[in-house]
Amino acid sequence: MTKRPVDDPPAFAGGSMAQSSRGRRSTDLLEVEVKFLVAALGPIRERLNRGGADVIAPRVFERNVRFDTPDEALLRRQELLRLRQDARVRLTFKGPAAEDAISEAKVREEIELEVGDFDRMALILERLGLQPMQVYEKYRETYRWGNIEIVLDELPYGNFVELEGSEDGLKTVAAALGLDWSRRVLANYLGLMDLCRRTFDLPFADLTFENFETNPVDLGVLLPICEVLEEGEQ
Repeated sequence: MTKRPVDDPPAFAGGSMAQSSRGRRSTDLLEVEVKFLVAALGPIRERLNRGGADVIAPRVFERNVRFDTPDEALLRRQELLRLRQDARVRLTFKGPAAEDAISEAKVREEIELEVGDFDRMALILERLGLQPMQVYEKYRETYRWGNIEIVLDELPYGNFVELEGSEDGLKTVAAALGLDWSRRVLANYLGLMDLCRRTFDLPFADLTFENFETNPVDLGVLLPICEVLEEGEQ
């Protein structure tokens, strides 16, 4: 994910590490993004290639596990602790950011680091009293166009284009890709999963391809769909 650089070194002298971390909260580690539900990813991929976007990571299967306390204290605070396995293993914390109130995009604090072993990291989290609460899967391919990261996501309940970067840049790239800004989605994938579960009375909470194979849903009932035409189509 795209991050704002951290310019100042950790201030260990004269203060605790916790004080230093609080001083850097949300101002340096912001995730600014929007997503769009699309009918198909092919036209988006074509526009990216035609526009000269760089492929940062080819299509890869991704498995995510959300960890929380037994009483889901993180979820109640609108925070997320996620362990992700794709070509790498990463541990990510996300939490609310004050900037979200004045943005047309979704703004969150995001702190992420790469770890060496998925199973051992999961075991450490469990030893700390956290539990694996929810699994979600997707296929993702990643592009960069200027300063904007574009990911094409295939999820069990639909296809999405997610843009991350500066808000002005998001609007510019969305327009270039034929994505209607008014149809942007600010909810995260787990929030959409909860909406699906309640709307369609799904008997499971995990967002996996196996679960949706026998319980397909039409997400277009809940969200606006962006119809992007292939090159040459009217």
